[in-house]
Amino acid sequence: MITAIFDLDGTLADSLYDLANAVNYGLDKLGFPSHPYDSYRYFVGNGAAKLCYRALPMNEKDSAERLLELFTEYYSEHYLDETRLYPGIPDVLAELASHDVTLAVATNKPQQVAQKIVRTLLPDTDFFKVLGGCDSRPKKPDITIISEIVNELPSDNEVWMIGDSNVDITTAQNAGIASIGCAWGFRGRRELEDCGADFIAESAEDISRIILR
Repeated sequence: MITAIFDLDGTLADSLYDLANAVNYGLDKLGFPSHPYDSYRYFVGNGAAKLCYRALPMNEKDSAERLLELFTEYYSEHYLDETRLYPGIPDVLAELASHDVTLAVATNKPQQVAQKIVRTLLPDTDFFKVLGGCDSRPKKPDITIISEIVNELPSDNEVWMIGDSNVDITTAQNAGIASIGCAWGFRGRRELEDCGADFIAESAEDISRIILR
């Protein structure tokens, strides 16, 4: 049995513009300077609270809770304004499913939003689980989210973690599972190589080639 666990932001979907717009909305409301979109490539990855904390000026970090409230207010209405699947994603998921690979999503994005995005963008894909950030579960690179998926599957299971950042690769290493780094994502190939990804995918098609080999 094979299970492929995907990150969401920067892996399945390019959500950078919607995330950036939501944080910049909050920063503007608080009277702080906003950031260009590319800056958010390095702010995301550890959940919404950390995203907001990183976006604040160094001497204004005590405004993180209020910025998170404003971010959530805006993002809950605009999380699909610009977010789109990366090229080839539906096809590679369909190919994996056709080979009886179990599909799952493990993301630090808030769980309800993650589930809505997956249902909207990938309505025809049957995911075993779509898990995201919540108060009862520590965020990646903690392995709890991986364990929740794997523990409900047979023990003779070859598990892969597919993601675009050091958070995902470290999660895989912590869980003792194989990793594929997605070079098209927010962080790029160099970070994935530096943190020890087992494989690098340059395109979505590479994922099925690596897993099914």
